[in-house]
Amino acid sequence: MIIGGGHNGLTCAAYLARAGLRVVVLERRHILGGATVTEEVVPGFKFSVASYVVSLLRPEIIRELDLVRHGLAVLPVDGTLTPTDDGGYLWRVDDHATTVREIRRHSRRDAEAYEEYALLMTEMARFVKPFLGEAAPGFGGPRDPRGLVGLAGFARRFAALPEAQQTAFIQLLTMSAADFVSQWFESEPLRATLSASGIIGTFLSPRTPGSAYVLLHHYMGEVDGEYRAWGLPVGGTGAISGAIAAVASEAGAELRVSAPVARIVTSNGRATGVVLESGEEIAARVVVSNADVRTTLGRLLEPGTLSADDDSAVRAYKFRGSSGKVNFALSGLPAFTCAPPGNMDVYRGMVSISPSIDYVERAYDDAVDGRFSRAPYIDLGFPSAIDPSVAPPGKHVMACFVQYAPYVLAEGTWDDQREAFGDNVQATIARYAPDLPGLVVGRQVLTPLDIERTFGLTEGNIFQGELLLEQLFSGRPMIGAGYATPVRDLWLCGSSTHPGGAISGAPGRNAAVAVLGARRRAGVKVAEAAA
Repeated sequence: MIIGGGHNGLTCAAYLARAGLRVVVLERRHILGGATVTEEVVPGFKFSVASYVVSLLRPEIIRELDLVRHGLAVLPVDGTLTPTDDGGYLWRVDDHATTVREIRRHSRRDAEAYEEYALLMTEMARFVKPFLGEAAPGFGGPRDPRGLVGLAGFARRFAALPEAQQTAFIQLLTMSAADFVSQWFESEPLRATLSASGIIGTFLSPRTPGSAYVLLHHYMGEVDGEYRAWGLPVGGTGAISGAIAAVASEAGAELRVSAPVARIVTSNGRATGVVLESGEEIAARVVVSNADVRTTLGRLLEPGTLSADDDSAVRAYKFRGSSGKVNFALSGLPAFTCAPPGNMDVYRGMVSISPSIDYVERAYDDAVDGRFSRAPYIDLGFPSAIDPSVAPPGKHVMACFVQYAPYVLAEGTWDDQREAFGDNVQATIARYAPDLPGLVVGRQVLTPLDIERTFGLTEGNIFQGELLLEQLFSGRPMIGAGYATPVRDLWLCGSSTHPGGAISGAPGRNAAVAVLGARRRAGVKVAEAAA
């Protein structure tokens, strides 16, 4: 049984069902996909309501589950436009030579350093990415001893790295994103845009130590084998969940919607099933939860089920939601005054409202004071410019990821501040695209509280917990746990586990491997799920 039909829960279900286990997925909402969904909020406009881009979806999952046959198609997003406060712009695209020429307009030194930086980050991504698809390297423990094997493999691979790359990896784990990129670059829009990748989904500033790893996490994108490539699924991100759900259903999994779980049932220290909010009781030999660790172990278990130490570890796990989302339905594409005249290619990429590191730092300062950023960092794109199926002919969708938006406001409530937050995002973009307000047909505003209420993401954290050094690898969600929990036959498969958030499917696949391994050790005959 799997609690939660997000993309990781569906991935886990698909692998378990393909191994011959009887699987039931229980999704609280009326639609499968969790935060990876497409919904028609404004008539005729299909929003990727929460998650909006894809690149970390594991290639082995696409291959093993044959997701292409089940309808998955991903189109590349080409480049990032960064408007500057002086009316200029920086425009980086996937073509390396073009990007180097563009950077040279801002700094000859930066153009020369970009080659070295890009090569280093590619090598760092190649070093880390294999660990995404296996148990976290660490001391493991009785719940998931595979971590010891992973730790040995990690040590061997780390020792094989050139010394410069070993140093860079340690820097990525410990330095701030701003300090890390400033070792290479001097031009402000380049430093700011790169640093901004280090604060996504975290309550960190670009100058906070530890934010550099988040930068690396977002640098591990891959579409069709190309590193640092972002893509949009045809039909919105819900198409990813739909394809995985089709695989699970084809393998015999039962997928139920509008089935919220009220409680996990335990007996003699092991999970034995669940009780739905409707009162229906469902027995199970194994319970796997796609919900975050605090929801699973802190809310769904009866108080007193965990030991005092385990309960403290769950409570210590950090969420601190810091972001919001605003989806716009538009009658046309806004004109960015800084963009090259007549060039439509910029709409096939992303626009990063991050003109300087100080700009992003001031946005963070607002959040520390308990208010949403007056001049926020915004990562926005136009899915309809790449995939026309998500909007009526001639009209467009604009997706805006916004930071910072603290979960706890110093004054008022998010229900009171929701529209003001949306207005502020719209006004911020209009500074660079003045015609935007006249193009707005409708919009959807999601605050951290809305994200928590709608998708069950505690404190509105999009990664089911911050990507902090102490919450990475074997520390995610707590030392010695892995995908297993202190309750026998209760497992976690969501982004609270290694390797963390984004649309990757890795936690779901890794959890399925762990569950199947435990079943085999218990003498249960199971097939190879990847066959």
